[in-house]
Amino acid sequence: MPQPIRIAIIGPGKVAHLHAKAALQTPDTILVAVYGRNYQKTEEFASQYGIRAFSDVQDMVSQEQVDLCLVCTPHPAHREPTVAALLAGSHVLVEKPLASSLADCDAMIDAAQRAGRYLGVISQRRFYAPSMRIKHAIDTGQIGKPALGTIQMLGWRDEAYYQSDPWRGTWAGEGGGVMVNQAPHQLDLLLWYMGEVDSVYGIWANINHPYIEVEDTAVAIIRFKNGGLGNLVLSNGQKPGLFGKVHIHGQNGASVGVQTDGGSMFIAGRTTISEPPVNDIWTIPGEETALAAFVAEDTAFFNQIDAMTYFFGLQIADFRDAIRENRPPLVTGSDGRRVVALFQAIYESTKTGLPVHL
Repeated sequence: MPQPIRIAIIGPGKVAHLHAKAALQTPDTILVAVYGRNYQKTEEFASQYGIRAFSDVQDMVSQEQVDLCLVCTPHPAHREPTVAALLAGSHVLVEKPLASSLADCDAMIDAAQRAGRYLGVISQRRFYAPSMRIKHAIDTGQIGKPALGTIQMLGWRDEAYYQSDPWRGTWAGEGGGVMVNQAPHQLDLLLWYMGEVDSVYGIWANINHPYIEVEDTAVAIIRFKNGGLGNLVLSNGQKPGLFGKVHIHGQNGASVGVQTDGGSMFIAGRTTISEPPVNDIWTIPGEETALAAFVAEDTAFFNQIDAMTYFFGLQIADFRDAIRENRPPLVTGSDGRRVVALFQAIYESTKTGLPVHL
């Protein structure tokens, strides 16, 4: 029998608790350590999960023979511990987004290549059954070439959310707003379905959050390298939150879609996932009546699991198998870089008023 994959947490913040619980629930993995800059907070986290606390990433990887580090620090602080963990010999799975700058992404990807280790980024919504159905429909040609992809992500973040951590809502601490923190899940799905971006024109604004520096709203038009088009409408300004949807329309006229989030939007440490992820459009020829069955199936499954940790566990399990099978994980560092490149292009386009070619 293979030895369990030894997992460590980097950054003992709110979302780290979800990853720790997911790791504890994942077969053939063992949670062994946590690294943090705040000694007291790190010790408290370690005590809660019965693991060792460290103040040095390389020491942690070496002493605990860590196979996989889960990086849960604020976005601009992903690079340093990720590079340290990779060069110390651990594979690394980073909370979304991979980073808040392309320079940081490239440094992390380069370190993974030099170390011969895998780098991935959290995008657990890929592992939703309705998301997987869309990918299968595209890959098997059921909608023809993906011709039009859209995202509507209309959520809410209140002032208490931004005050819950000093880094939130700041350019230096968070690296951006709704595009950087809330939208990467939907951006990742869109790119997974539609492929590489050729160019993007976008604009952002802060509409109803005067107490933060960053954007709460962004819209963009995308041209993909396959000739398809895309549209994004992203906002944290709809109280109490409506939905997150990704829709793909094919060249043969068929459409497929997923509502990844509904109702009050999930906030780590404060709220739960309130509605099941479901397919909300499905017009593939011959499958027009399948939608109701999909919704019923996914709703029943959602009511049987702890959705807060289950899908994190699926991604950890995929990374476990990637390590053992010597293959890239489903969501790679390069996938994470593409998301960062997209939202950075929208920032640049807003500054220049011109489309940006990627």
